[in-house]
Amino acid sequence: MRVLGIDPGYERLGVAILEKNKNKEILLFSDCFQTDKSEALSERIFSLGQRVDELIKKWLPDALAIEKLFFTTNQKTAMGVAETKGVLTYVAKSAGLTIHEYTPLQIKIAITGYGKATKEQMLYMLDKLLLIERKDKIKHDDEFDAIAVALTCLVSTK
Repeated sequence: MRVLGIDPGYERLGVAILEKNKNKEILLFSDCFQTDKSEALSERIFSLGQRVDELIKKWLPDALAIEKLFFTTNQKTAMGVAETKGVLTYVAKSAGLTIHEYTPLQIKIAITGYGKATKEQMLYMLDKLLLIERKDKIKHDDEFDAIAVALTCLVSTK
């Protein structure tokens, strides 16, 4: 099974492609797509949708794993992220992917076994669970979050 994992956002969008082969999870690709703050939100979301569509066409995943949104403060940001998530879900569903959504709690439990795990604990476990050869090239937490959500999907689905 091959999964596209996404940590949704419109300023930074974490993406990862993971595959399960013979009970081993392998990181095939990961990146953090950034948009230009000077562009209109609609342009930023459109650009992200195009980039994710290109990823789907290149890597041919079977499923999309995406983090469920929980916001308690900035409503303006929440709306933009929700719009982005909607577009990405549409793009994935249009390509025939199954959609899996996970809460931050579900992701932490799947990766560390503890729902209140810290970022450091998550990174430690990701390093133990996956061979990530380019750790030094990963500059944003969004990319690690996308890897974690994709891994959650692989260990949660049969």
